[in-house]
Amino acid sequence: MSENTKVEAKRVFIGAGCNRVVNNVSWGASGLVSFGAQNAVAVFCPKTAQILTTLPGHKAAVNCTHWLPSSKFAFKAKNLDRHYLLSGDSDGIIILWELSTLHNNWRHVLQLPLSHKKGVTCITAYMVSETDAMFASASSDGVVNLWDVSFPAQSSEECKVVCLDSICVDTKAIVTLALAELPQNPGRFALALGGLDNKIKLYSGERTGKFTSVCELKGHTDWIRSLDFSLPLHITEQTTDCIMLVSSSQDKVIRIWKLVLVGDVGSWRREITLASYIEGPVFISGTSTYQISVESVLIGHEDWVYSVEWEPPVINSIDGRLVNHQPLRILSASMDKTMMIWRPEKKTGVWVNVVCVGELSHCALGFYGGHWSPNGLSILAHGYGGSFHLWRNVSSSKEAENWQMQEVPSGHFAAVTDVTWARTGEYLLSVSHDQTTRVFSSWKNEEGNEAEDEHWHELARPQVHGHDINCVAMVQGKGNHRFVSGAEEKVVRVFEAPLSFLMTLNHTCAGGEGSFPEDLQEDVQVLGANMSALGLSQKPIYLHSSSEPLERNGGGDGLDTFETVPEAAPVELKEPPIEDQLAFHTLWPESHKLYGHGNELFSLCGDHKGNLVASSCKAQSASMAEIWLWEVGTWKAVGRLQSHSLTVTHLEFSYDDTMLLSVSRDRHFSVFSIQRTDNGEVSHKLMAKVEAHKRIIWACSWNPFGHQFATSSRDKTVKIWSIESDARIKQILALPQFGSSVTAVAWTGLDRKEKSGCVAVGMESGLIELWTIKIIETEEGTTATAALALRLEPFMCHVSAVNRLVWKPTEKCESNQSLLRLTSCADDNCVRVFDFKF
Repeated sequence: MSENTKVEAKRVFIGAGCNRVVNNVSWGASGLVSFGAQNAVAVFCPKTAQILTTLPGHKAAVNCTHWLPSSKFAFKAKNLDRHYLLSGDSDGIIILWELSTLHNNWRHVLQLPLSHKKGVTCITAYMVSETDAMFASASSDGVVNLWDVSFPAQSSEECKVVCLDSICVDTKAIVTLALAELPQNPGRFALALGGLDNKIKLYSGERTGKFTSVCELKGHTDWIRSLDFSLPLHITEQTTDCIMLVSSSQDKVIRIWKLVLVGDVGSWRREITLASYIEGPVFISGTSTYQISVESVLIGHEDWVYSVEWEPPVINSIDGRLVNHQPLRILSASMDKTMMIWRPEKKTGVWVNVVCVGELSHCALGFYGGHWSPNGLSILAHGYGGSFHLWRNVSSSKEAENWQMQEVPSGHFAAVTDVTWARTGEYLLSVSHDQTTRVFSSWKNEEGNEAEDEHWHELARPQVHGHDINCVAMVQGKGNHRFVSGAEEKVVRVFEAPLSFLMTLNHTCAGGEGSFPEDLQEDVQVLGANMSALGLSQKPIYLHSSSEPLERNGGGDGLDTFETVPEAAPVELKEPPIEDQLAFHTLWPESHKLYGHGNELFSLCGDHKGNLVASSCKAQSASMAEIWLWEVGTWKAVGRLQSHSLTVTHLEFSYDDTMLLSVSRDRHFSVFSIQRTDNGEVSHKLMAKVEAHKRIIWACSWNPFGHQFATSSRDKTVKIWSIESDARIKQILALPQFGSSVTAVAWTGLDRKEKSGCVAVGMESGLIELWTIKIIETEEGTTATAALALRLEPFMCHVSAVNRLVWKPTEKCESNQSLLRLTSCADDNCVRVFDFKF
């Protein structure tokens, strides 16, 4: 292997959940959806339900994203080859990004010069033309900044961003904004603000500068959560235009306000009568006078209404001219788990709810926001559990409503702590601080053959727990699929795949390869699992009892009035499951609990034959830092290995299962020899304990072709060690110092004859590098050489600390391996899969 070999990298899959914030999601005129995933900005394509990329740049959690142009201004973006995206974080930083649709590549354009003192809560924009826009950003310290941005006509030029005004509205937070051009008054704008004092504040000003407060709209009795202006509506045959403002609140009510031009300043006089109080406030902007009145009050939601949005304009052809027409339809999303579409009745003009989706779901505690697609045929909600929910109107006629659920991307909504491959790499399993264990795999497409680009989806959610999960390990060997997981509790839990999962696997790309013999499926008597009331243990559902649903609480004698966990109905899935199915119907039954540790679990690993599992827990003393060995099958404790004095951070068995390597916070690594006696008992002995690094050791990994291993540490180094024939351990190589703490390392073999391999290195910064390592064994001892094979570009990497890197298991082949697959997980809520071509 020459040192200048070009390694090609390909992004295969990104799984991530959405931050639990209200203004986090935006659907752009480009057809793509953006959202914040921890401190990354993620972008997904609703057509393929795949996350395309994540944008690195924010140091804090992303609170809001907004496309320029958004779906509302899709009619102004017919032939744009560049789209822009704004993202704001909880430190007050706002970044502008550029997407070139021709080359499909992203660019960090600039960070806004004036940052907010506190977190950004909302960004809204108004496209004046294809190359000019105004946008406003609000912060939780009550300051609103107004900006003017002009986009370049040629790619060689740069964007120009100017701060027009900074309004200090209130000491309380402003949580929602809406911006519109005033009717019949080009160049003058209205800005509506909503926050915690139940009033909608209206400001008016020109594109060139200062905005002044013109009036307040009272009516809501709780926090204002969402505001949205319509585009101009043509009411009568005369040229009188009006715009409408829709507002929603935690008082569960939606209000529609009409803003009408009533005349010039000199010509219009108002008589002070009782009627004038009903008609609503009047304000002057420039030379025109406007009146605001309540058009309608919509009551239908049973909980806080978090978002309201006008349907994007449609383009009609009138006398050969293209005219954009604002449909009178509003989408609302609420914490009552529903989204509704409202529109006025044709005859009476009374606003009514014509569509309600989501009400049957048990998943999500509710919806944080709802968005229209640019063509108005799809609606997207994001929920409390970081999940997306997409409905599409599949009816043939424009008037009929038939909204069907569609596939969406999914993933963890908190830091992903560990990830592992199935025994032969058919799927991967990840665990997270969001208290779930998830299975991801690629699906066959409709034609039955694998497409050029694999489409990955979440296949199952085997464990939905009541504690943050820290570690996971697959049980190797024959028999059914099993894994062990360890959470912020003292118990190791063992799970076994139910029949519904084994049948579903046949529909994935990896299924049907003979890895699931029929006789194995016949032995599995468990169809699925039910969630327990406390969300800790998962009870099996047996095949013979699945015909009639279990009566809970003795047949429902009126005691079961509060909302319970729904009865699971596990089935074979022939297409990727949606959130409802994942949350309740894809659980795996828990087969064993392993008691022994005195603190919360921290690390787990299994041996390669499937006989042993090793576990460690958080520790501040030598007695707590014991490593426990468990025998697979009987699940008895067969060893307690003592060596370390602080938490053991990572464990790994050598490929021949004769040794166990552990690394710890105490800056030492230990190597234990593991032997089986003739009568089947396990014996273990500490071979060596070495102080290897100056700071905590985060990870370790064995060479598949020998007794060498790598350790990585907070001291920004990766060291390669070899166990010599006389059982001495010596350092044979140290890679050059990295840019940040090295939190993950994984070694895979490339060529057994050459004894060459590849070490993947993951850092606290989220970056990933590949190094080729060649082991040279001579009579004098072992030496090694290393070369940097690839440094992944930041747009492909994670944006915060990498927690684990794992190479997909390959068949033991003696010859060259050219295509390797790597999975990674990190604190940015993302699970990633990469392909590398050597």
